[in-house]
Amino acid sequence: MNRKPLALGAATALLCAAGLWAIMSPDALPGTRETTAAQRMGAESSQRLTAPTAMPLGGRSGEALTSTPGDTFLRPDTRHTFEAMLLEATGGADMRDLAVLKTRLLALVPRYFPAQYAVQATALMERYIDYRVALGGLKPLTDPSDPRALRAALDARQQTRTQYFTREEYEVLFAQEARLDRYTLARIEIERNSALTTAQKQAALKDAERDLSDAQRAERDAATVHVNVASQTAGFDAQGTTANERYAQRRAQYGDAAAAQLGQLDREESDWQARLSDYAAAQARKASPEQLQLLRQQLFSPQEQLRVEAALAARP
Repeated sequence: MNRKPLALGAATALLCAAGLWAIMSPDALPGTRETTAAQRMGAESSQRLTAPTAMPLGGRSGEALTSTPGDTFLRPDTRHTFEAMLLEATGGADMRDLAVLKTRLLALVPRYFPAQYAVQATALMERYIDYRVALGGLKPLTDPSDPRALRAALDARQQTRTQYFTREEYEVLFAQEARLDRYTLARIEIERNSALTTAQKQAALKDAERDLSDAQRAERDAATVHVNVASQTAGFDAQGTTANERYAQRRAQYGDAAAAQLGQLDREESDWQARLSDYAAAQARKASPEQLQLLRQQLFSPQEQLRVEAALAARP
């Protein structure tokens, strides 16, 4: 739960809240294209904007899929599982040898998928890697404030997805996100169309919402609240607001349960940052690789260890 990406500004916050952040984030494999600081911040901002319900950056997420009665292999979280496997296989480092990468990923399949899904998982994972490499060859988005550039980027990504996945796979893995992206882009285009009156813009926005599911409308409304919460928390951090003062203001605005949960997230974030500081101090003292490895194991869970370097890089 990294709060620093909030410095991106209102335009990026809008994109992150609605899902278009993925266009700006490094969606290619590590090492297949340059990852700018803004792209990293865009990706991390998505994590932070879901603070009321998401784990902090140091949380133990990305667990393996489990088999349940009536379960099927192809699920929306299959894609997130592949991403967790990629992160573990590369450690966030440059990985240009795809043969080596695929070998590492193959070894991880039994840890992330039940045995009955191993063959399917391997086949889909290999295509997912090829898809991510192909994304790295697309023209990067340089101006996220330009609706035309955003539309071109979305179209290019959509074409790439249809090249590597069947219709069924696309519907499960990407369709919901694509629907929300189209709505977000339409909203940006409508709001920036100076030829429309206020009433016409409101009507056009309402019409654009029809493409969203009920769940996505609820998510969109929740994202607005999350952006406000994130902005408020950043203000608290900057001003050194005490825990009691934070709780009082949040309780008045969001209710007792939300205030308590946000207070817990504050404590978890503080603990995570303290552990990162301890590790960074050891690096600054030029501790040996063996000492650093031992300290990582003492300070962080296995899942947290995958995020340490990225979290440190995101610090000022």
